[in-house]
Amino acid sequence: MKTRIISAICMLPLLILLYLGGYFLAALCIAIGFIGMREFFNGFRHMGINPSDRVGYVMLFILYFINGLWPTHHGLILAWIVAVIMVCSLLMFDSKKHTPMDAMATMVGLIYIVFFSFHVVLIDETGGYSDMKWLVIIAAFGSDIFAYFTGKLLGKHKLCPNLSPHKTIEGLIGGLLGGGICSLLFGFLICPAYIGSCAVIGFFGAGISVLGDLTASAYKRKMGIKDYGNLIPGHGGIMDRFDSVLFTAPFVYYYTAIVMEHFQIIF
Repeated sequence: MKTRIISAICMLPLLILLYLGGYFLAALCIAIGFIGMREFFNGFRHMGINPSDRVGYVMLFILYFINGLWPTHHGLILAWIVAVIMVCSLLMFDSKKHTPMDAMATMVGLIYIVFFSFHVVLIDETGGYSDMKWLVIIAAFGSDIFAYFTGKLLGKHKLCPNLSPHKTIEGLIGGLLGGGICSLLFGFLICPAYIGSCAVIGFFGAGISVLGDLTASAYKRKMGIKDYGNLIPGHGGIMDRFDSVLFTAPFVYYYTAIVMEHFQIIF
């Protein structure tokens, strides 16, 4: 417990990069994508599957290079997704070295880790709604913290014992309420014009963050590993710490871009 808290405090400076946004935030997301993808691929290797690091790193660089030059041309991002599917499929041309499972693992790593985490950058580029990037962290980590303590105090009914034996239904409820309340407080202090939207994003984002956490746990179970890495003492690897963010970031972005920006539903 003490080690986890110390490690969490040591990661607080990363919030400075989130605050600065722009290229600083992009650099942070590149680092998370790079390390997280490497950990994820190593998990597949534990199963005897051999994803391509080279393809993964090159496609990661291309994504951020495209966005750096043409940040508002989202059609190019769709082209990148198509290119990922094509390039990963081409791995099977070397049939003696790569199998269809290698190609699929490379593809999943790029979409699940690199592209999903990239949505934090997309939120930062939404202009008037760039502050919503904080809700990614507040919903995911706020839920995690409240769920942990609620589960410790009141937890009796297991949520998903096959994937995460320590998670409880009571903890889930506490996490949902915690994510919603923390996001409501953020809206009250920082974004009073759309405080209601902040609460909605926080509540549902907290639930989605749990799904992200359980998804990462499901992968670990199938891979036969306990943690993705040991970079962060008490937590494991980058994937062990940021797994919930991977699902929350796309949700916050699409809610902001579609519900708030396109349909102008702000309350």
